[in-house]
Amino acid sequence: MKKILILAFAFTLALSASAQKIKVKQSNENIGGGSHNALTVTLYGINPSDAEDAFRSFMKKYDGKRSSKEGAIFVDHATIKEFGNNTIDIYGKAQGKKGDPEITFVVAFDLGGAFLNSGDHKNQYNEAEKIVKEFAVKATKDAIEEKLKDAQKIQSNFEDEQKSLEKDNKNLVGDIEDYKKKIQKAEDDIVKNKSEQEKKKSEIEAQKKVVGEIDKQLKSVD
Repeated sequence: MKKILILAFAFTLALSASAQKIKVKQSNENIGGGSHNALTVTLYGINPSDAEDAFRSFMKKYDGKRSSKEGAIFVDHATIKEFGNNTIDIYGKAQGKKGDPEITFVVAFDLGGAFLNSGDHKNQYNEAEKIVKEFAVKATKDAIEEKLKDAQKIQSNFEDEQKSLEKDNKNLVGDIEDYKKKIQKAEDDIVKNKSEQEKKKSEIEAQKKVVGEIDKQLKSVD
């Protein structure tokens, strides 16, 4: 029950948090082997490991080879048509711990000799911002949908248990009615039995007299 309540609370919290507008920010982060310019975004209701799995999956469409490198998801030689013909490297990592209602996700784009920033690569930065936001919205929605499925499953289990309890109650009520009938019959049978006992006693006393008379006749025969 405690786990169920925790899940319900976490689900409600995730819904409340995700209702906020997801915003992408720019900052220097320790990623890609040093302190580099990166884009950060807040994810809601998702664990860090799940967020990184989601990022790895999200990056499939950019064709790069995906692996782990220096504590981040590394996408080698990715292709983003809005960036031009040259391939780029992308790093993504989650910051936070399991159970946090919200975590930070960091994404850095290595253009080859320079990391993407809004000052030097305005057009590319705008596209990167869209990509990161799209990922953040999808990851958050997917996480909440999973919690919704879990909550619906728990609700369904509760409803099944309720139906079972109602069935048990109906059976118990039926048993009580049967027991009442049996008790009433037993009480009626007790009254009848007592009456028959009294009648039988009278019959026994009468028969004793008959036996006594016959016995006298037997003894009077010489």
